[in-house]
Amino acid sequence: MLESKIEGAVCQYAESRGCYVRKFSSANNAGVPDRLFITPLGKVFFIEFKAPGKQPRALQLREARLIEKNCVKVYFIDSERTGRDLIDILAPERKKRS
Repeated sequence: MLESKIEGAVCQYAESRGCYVRKFSSANNAGVPDRLFITPLGKVFFIEFKAPGKQPRALQLREARLIEKNCVKVYFIDSERTGRDLIDILAPERKKRS
């Protein structure tokens, strides 16, 4: 599966769970993660999407370490299933009041 297909499916799923999802880019810095996510409960994290079996580049790992020094997690995702599982953990569905 293409990286873009994984990214689109995971982002759509996250939005259906109430997450604020935005493409993230930084001028003159190719190593930043692909997407910023904010859950309905205010948890902030980034995802760098990879094609199945592909590893992050050294620059991407460096950027992830810099972000994580500020207590924001960066995840590397290479499948739709893993991405959906991550969203389920970080943005659980809220129980509806009766």
